[in-house]
Amino acid sequence: MSEQHTLQGGGPAAARGGEPAAPQGEDTLLAGIEAVLMIADAPVTAEALAVSLGIDTGAAIAACRQLQADYDGRQPGTRRRGFELREASGGWRIYSRSDYHDLVSDFLTAGQTATLSQAALETLAVIAYRQPVTRARISAIRGVNVDGVVRTLLMRGLIVEAGTEEVTGARQFTTTGQFLESLGIDSLDELPDIAPFLPPDDDVATGDDIDLDADADEPAAPAEVGLEASGEPAGT
Repeated sequence: MSEQHTLQGGGPAAARGGEPAAPQGEDTLLAGIEAVLMIADAPVTAEALAVSLGIDTGAAIAACRQLQADYDGRQPGTRRRGFELREASGGWRIYSRSDYHDLVSDFLTAGQTATLSQAALETLAVIAYRQPVTRARISAIRGVNVDGVVRTLLMRGLIVEAGTEEVTGARQFTTTGQFLESLGIDSLDELPDIAPFLPPDDDVATGDDIDLDADADEPAAPAEVGLEASGEPAGT
């Protein structure tokens, strides 16, 4: 049986065969927690970490607090990092340290007037046609990690956070008025139909039959649409 993980919204991950993982050394344990937190798109609960790593919840919390002290430079021989581990929304997540907000903001907004990358256009198309949609669902449709692209689109004002998904608690995203203005349209109803841009027998105009289990190297349908309106490329 293959190992399955459900990290979005802090849900637990099942160990191989449903059995707890084997005991591990401290360094391996800390590294395992870091690996999980690095790919989670929402705070991960201590219970979920415990199940994933085959330890009890108390040990998971203690390990998170040890990593927190490490990143803050409070452990002997450590330095303060540019990121930090915070306890938020009932779970744990790694964030850029607030001290460097201006630096990160400048990095993300540098070259805002430049044309959007192909990856950004594809991600924006997915959000436009599937909104409200979570980051994990966008990644599933495109077959790649979209964290950096989503941050760029947020900084450019083309998308905005729009509440959380009821089941998972993951943040959802929708397009903004600036997105409509960039396309030169007044409402989402004016977006072109997806079907004409797809192969004849692959009509997913509503987006409801996109195969989220398709291989990552297969192109996702919304990516074929780009951001064309009335046959003309959208401006940025």
